[in-house]
Amino acid sequence: MGFHTFPIDRADALEDPSRYRFCSREELLEMLDLDDDAVVADLGSGTGFYTSDVAPFAGTVHAVDVQSEMHDLHRENGMEPNVDPVTADVSSLPFDDGQLDAAFSVMTHHEYATEETMAELARVVRSGGRLVTVDWSADGTGEDGPSMDERFGCEDVTAHLEDAGFTVESVRDRPETLAIVARR
Repeated sequence: MGFHTFPIDRADALEDPSRYRFCSREELLEMLDLDDDAVVADLGSGTGFYTSDVAPFAGTVHAVDVQSEMHDLHRENGMEPNVDPVTADVSSLPFDDGQLDAAFSVMTHHEYATEETMAELARVVRSGGRLVTVDWSADGTGEDGPSMDERFGCEDVTAHLEDAGFTVESVRDRPETLAIVARR
């Protein structure tokens, strides 16, 4: 796997509403199943496209991205008052053990999936908390998203999560993407 970050010069593509054909706001919120006071992290938040969708339904959303420039763009787009921009790598999150009620990643799992990162997510998501992963599938056509050699299949992502101590509750293998809900 060749891990990378999304190019800043293409960040406007992260605001394209056509992204909803791969994961809608309603689908993401249904998988997260949040309480109004939930503490949530968007892993690889980019310009805040999905962070902004989740923010009205949570107490705090930590927008985690390795590129501070993405947070600048998020602010320009209008950052909700309950959003906390966090510049960090997913493998080294600045959260206490069990601090998060939930975490999610939309089209970014392939950018950070390592054994160390999965262990870090298991550390920061509380017992009983959810981790929602929506990403490009290795079984897709490759017409959209990253190259096929950067993608994982459902079995791979399930193994990543289970090896870190998560219990997989649902697996959705779709034409181009996968969606997996796991509980800590």
